[in-house]
Amino acid sequence: MEIIKILIVDDHPIMREAVQMALSAERDMLVIAEAGTAGKAFELLETLKPDVVLMDLLLPDMSGLDAIVRILKKYPGMRIMVLSSMEDEDRILGAIQAGALGYYPKTAPRSYLLEAIRRVADGLPYMPTGIMLKLFHGLRKTKSIAGQADRETLTTRQKEILVLMAEGKSDSQISQALHLEESTVRAHVYHILQRLGLENRSQAVAYAFRREQEEQP
Repeated sequence: MEIIKILIVDDHPIMREAVQMALSAERDMLVIAEAGTAGKAFELLETLKPDVVLMDLLLPDMSGLDAIVRILKKYPGMRIMVLSSMEDEDRILGAIQAGALGYYPKTAPRSYLLEAIRRVADGLPYMPTGIMLKLFHGLRKTKSIAGQADRETLTTRQKEILVLMAEGKSDSQISQALHLEESTVRAHVYHILQRLGLENRSQAVAYAFRREQEEQP
């Protein structure tokens, strides 16, 4: 079994400790060092060879985005995953453009973190569904789900839920993906059906597919 060697870069000692504890029981993962500043991370990278760097974006001495660029300039093959409490589209896109291979929200469950680290260690990109949806909407610069003129009343959250419904996800899976209570998801589904004048979930999924096909070039 190959061990994934991990460097944690976060200015909050409690957060570094929490991440280390979350990974301590995993036989294929080992936190080899931690740093509270970008400068300290650069020093550690001179002597250590981590497989994955978990990087916060808010560091006291340098922007996390700048730190990613600098690390990859010197170590082009380094695999970096952003571990951040911020989920706004500009920062996510900025991290990807800087070279990060993954973007993980600190509020997500531990099991997802383990999956994310393993994927990034294998050189595969990782984005939670909620983050991917934000990028999807931002990159297209258009509404992914557009109702008829008199039905274009869905909120951004409801459109996100409709996309996940079209992917075949249950209310429970949607609640996990978007970090919402399952009861909140059910309420959104009810309002989606009401606003679109549909009778059931199957009709909502068919509607989503139809609108997507209509928007294809």
